[in-house]
Amino acid sequence: MSERIDVHHHFYAPAYNALLDGRDGIPPYNKRWSSDGSIAEMDRSGIGTALLSTSADINMPRQTAHECNEYAATLVRKYPGRFGFFGALPIPDVEGSLLEIAHALDDLGAQGIGMLTSYDTAYLGDPAFWPIFEELDRRRALVFVHPRLNACCAGMVPDIGPTIIEFGTDTTRAIASLVFSGAAGKFQNIRFIFCHGGGTMPFLIERFVNLARNPKMSERLPNGLLPELRRFFYDTAQSSNRGAMSSLRELVPASQVVFGSDFPYREAIDQVAGLANCGFSGDELHGIERGNVAKILQDLGRDDVLGGKSRL
Repeated sequence: MSERIDVHHHFYAPAYNALLDGRDGIPPYNKRWSSDGSIAEMDRSGIGTALLSTSADINMPRQTAHECNEYAATLVRKYPGRFGFFGALPIPDVEGSLLEIAHALDDLGAQGIGMLTSYDTAYLGDPAFWPIFEELDRRRALVFVHPRLNACCAGMVPDIGPTIIEFGTDTTRAIASLVFSGAAGKFQNIRFIFCHGGGTMPFLIERFVNLARNPKMSERLPNGLLPELRRFFYDTAQSSNRGAMSSLRELVPASQVVFGSDFPYREAIDQVAGLANCGFSGDELHGIERGNVAKILQDLGRDDVLGGKSRL
């Protein structure tokens, strides 16, 4: 079995499918997904363990988030060593989210928590979310941040779906919100993973740096801008190409890059092949495909999902 760890691997619980049923603009991947299909894709692509997460573009009520987490935990038990998961939360329900954090991490053994880049029109740096971050910071949690289509920006370019432009842009907005609101500096214990190579942020870094020189912004960045961006982690999903990875590598060391497939929206084998041609050394590639996230899980004491393998 390969040692690759996939941090960006979607699943569809029955409760989540029920929430999606009948909604316009939802792609049919949820109808085609199965746990056996995930395992087959992982075996075909040399992935040992996948950390499961729900998809995007919909807020979940408490019961749906709870049932998604219960379902993910059954997959972990059914396929030992093959799956872990990021717990779903009913954000913007703060009280419900705090309850579900405890259930997912303490009762079900989740490897971390999944969040979206925005909820309604509020991005993650909004103080409304800070009670959730206070709890995640206390737990030194791993937080996987997936983009969505914000209400501001639907249908802006005819015939161009949100995954083409808006997902990358929404990831950038979420990073900017966390950093320039002061949330990133305040919640230093949270390990954030941002999808798709950080969206468009690496390409816009000169603009970020110039904004950080503004006195009002610099007050919110006691550690400076670049140290905050360089402590985040970034996955390779749909960014496993030289253009995207070259830009990201100029900003962060390879130790902050982790492997993501975006299955079932993309075939994992394409991401594996693309990443192999991005110019990383053998040691860097091993870190991206396994070692970097394995170190986080070991540090958090949540590496039992890796099947007892001690080698990073």
